[in-house]
Amino acid sequence: MQVIEAIAACDEALRTAMLAGDAEALEQLLADDMIFVDQQGVRRSRDDDIAAHRSGLLDLSSLDFRGDRLVRPYGDLASVVVTTDVAGSYGGTAFFGTFSYLRLWKQQGDRWQIILAQCTACPSSEL
Repeated sequence: MQVIEAIAACDEALRTAMLAGDAEALEQLLADDMIFVDQQGVRRSRDDDIAAHRSGLLDLSSLDFRGDRLVRPYGDLASVVVTTDVAGSYGGTAFFGTFSYLRLWKQQGDRWQIILAQCTACPSSEL
């Protein structure tokens, strides 16, 4: 499988795991030392991210990738930039928004894992 297709499959597995709140799948997709910078600039660890899904603190009802995903392979690394429409609740408060995600995937043995991710809220005027 080519890198671009492998990363697209990993991105879809990530989407599925996030929608299902599947902590076990997320544990496979997120590297132990992963850092996620959320839309408010807060740094979150892998454990923080997984705990939010496991506990139901973050409950996603929709997570729709737009058709603008850009994958760039760099040896055992690959970057992904994608615009995503997201709806759900965080701490019981409903939200909906469009976000631009940047993810850095690293090949770890026979699988790809996210080592770094960042999310930016998209102003509606740019849509």
